[in-house]
Amino acid sequence: MASSNNNSRQGRLVVRTENLRKDLKMGEVVVHAVRGVSLEVEAGEFLGIIGPSGSGKSTLLGLIGGLDTPTEGRIYIDGEDITNLSERALTRVRNEKIGFVFQFFNLVPTLTALENVALPVQFARNRQFNPTRRAEELLKLLGLGDRMNHRPSQLSGGQQQRVALARALANNPPLLLCDEPTGNLDSESSEVVMNALRDVQQKMGTTVVVVTHDMDVASQMDRLISLVDGRIAEDVDARSTAQMEAVRMLREKRKTGELPVVHVTEK
Repeated sequence: MASSNNNSRQGRLVVRTENLRKDLKMGEVVVHAVRGVSLEVEAGEFLGIIGPSGSGKSTLLGLIGGLDTPTEGRIYIDGEDITNLSERALTRVRNEKIGFVFQFFNLVPTLTALENVALPVQFARNRQFNPTRRAEELLKLLGLGDRMNHRPSQLSGGQQQRVALARALANNPPLLLCDEPTGNLDSESSEVVMNALRDVQQKMGTTVVVVTHDMDVASQMDRLISLVDGRIAEDVDARSTAQMEAVRMLREKRKTGELPVVHVTEK
């Protein structure tokens, strides 16, 4: 996999939000899902967003990815202000600059792994790659060289998620957004997917942002942001402090070997 992108992607902000707010009206009640979030994510970071259920993690990720519009604030992706773009312009940004990996794999069931991964390249406005060659390259990188002609129903959950990851990377986006990417996987398949994400971050220089409630997954991030009630939590917040302590303990167990890392090439 070409690693020349690493140098070009260093030293710049891939994500920047300014006082981001999202209010959701539910009947007579207004829910403040995201409340004044300002954050910066540098190129090549491996960032985790954690927090209790209902804290605004997925809402924030959707705003950053241009899947939703903020009530207030601004969003910059790779230096481009996407806050008030038209849906057509947002589609271009999502196709060229953002890769998405969700808890549910969302693969086209009638297509092979190769065909699923090639799809985004075929629809790219400014095509960088040959669709088939690009799909082959990514599937081999993620350990699926012998599964290219398999349909999703013929693949395990971990393999399907790696196909989804390859598809997200098809147009070489600077940003990869992952919403609970291991939520439907067993522990071994989860470890395989996390190892694949780390490989992508290190070998391709891709900025990876992972939303998770899994403290084991969170312990593998380089930096964590904790959300509570739609805000970035302060250290004094009891829930945030407890989460950070859980992550610290898991990291210590990994270092001492008490919680060994599982390496599985195929599942």
